[in-house]
Amino acid sequence: MTGERVVVVGAGPAGIRAAEVLSAPGVAVTLVDDRPAPGGRHYPQPPVGTATDYRALYGLAAGRARRLHATASALAARVDYRAETKALGVEGKLLHVSTVGVGETLPFEALILAPGADDLLLPFPGATRPGVVTLGAAQAALRRGQGAAGRRTVFLGSGPRLYDVAYQYLRAGAEVAAVLETADPALARRQLPGLLSGGLAFARQLFVLSRLKAAKVPMLAGVRPVAVVGGDTIEGLRCRDGEGTEFQVTGDALAVGFGPAPDTRLAAQVGCVMLYDLPSRQWLPSIDADGLTSVPGIYVAGDGRQEVGADAAEASGALAAFAVLIELGYPVTVGMHRFWQTRAGYGSAYRRALRAAFPPPVDLAVASADDTVVCGCQGITAGALRRVGMERGAAGAGEAKSGCGIGAGPCRGLYCVVAADEILAEALGLAPEAVGHAAPVALPP
Repeated sequence: MTGERVVVVGAGPAGIRAAEVLSAPGVAVTLVDDRPAPGGRHYPQPPVGTATDYRALYGLAAGRARRLHATASALAARVDYRAETKALGVEGKLLHVSTVGVGETLPFEALILAPGADDLLLPFPGATRPGVVTLGAAQAALRRGQGAAGRRTVFLGSGPRLYDVAYQYLRAGAEVAAVLETADPALARRQLPGLLSGGLAFARQLFVLSRLKAAKVPMLAGVRPVAVVGGDTIEGLRCRDGEGTEFQVTGDALAVGFGPAPDTRLAAQVGCVMLYDLPSRQWLPSIDADGLTSVPGIYVAGDGRQEVGADAAEASGALAAFAVLIELGYPVTVGMHRFWQTRAGYGSAYRRALRAAFPPPVDLAVASADDTVVCGCQGITAGALRRVGMERGAAGAGEAKSGCGIGAGPCRGLYCVVAADEILAEALGLAPEAVGHAAPVALPP
């Protein structure tokens, strides 16, 4: 039981808990993260040397953020932590990484993938213009002390994260022009029993909504973006409400996120079996209860399983770590193992209700005009996708994506592949899952 090394990718809630469980009995752990400090998407930290007002930065999750950051600090003496390090690809039992441009190869006996998620993006006119940012980018700018995304920010998207980030802006004194929800409010009403099962999590969301309402922030549901308005700079967003009436919101920045986009690129690149998840319209790795994928020794934890939230992400990271310990022959404390198994089950009905209440508005992609940009990295339009798709036919729908260049840009398809699947499926009369999943190519080390 000596000499084994486990690599954990991602220092968010799942990765930190996995590293904590693994390092406790003395396993050599390398924790790789592309951010400058641990915390992940849920609890990103401000720059080193900046005073951390946890209540102001994390609101009702301040206590959890503080505890997670304290755990990460304590791990510094027990694990090999690599900040600002990108995981590029896997070959056998080797992980290729790059730290500030310097390549390295890390051997491992087991690999836990917990890279988190970004914000799902869908195309609409002007969505790739400067001044349009993801919810995550808007949040990060605020927490890194860079200020708000704009003087007057419009928030567009779907799900609780939309309101959370808008509320953080409100607490920071930034002007919130409007919060525009794309989901039909009737869906949330139908899911009310499941949402009520969320207990404190649901109560936190009600609190956030009440604060936004008290501040007289305009909040509308069932909205569809029509186009970003303005010349060299953004002047606002033209939208359509649920009854088809157009209106315009004035603002100089737009923060967008239509739900989570789990980062499954490494799992797909290494050859894990991927399954189509209809509620999220995305391909996710096939895993067992502990996060073990179809590839021996490779586990997935956190948002890569689906949008589980910070609490369940911690539990999934711990469970994956316990499974690795068992696999390597280390003793496992039964009580702690059961504790994390129980925590992993908390809120499952709530999370299912959230997914049903806030589906991604994939109709934006299906209805996009031919000149609408789908892939900002490569400048690929909806028309180009449709044209190549029709040339290749249904049998070559998957090849049409790579033929256009989807997945070949810096994001390797993270932001555009859902829209591409929907556009090709509609053009060819297929179900989105019939388009097929294409694994991204590993970046050169």
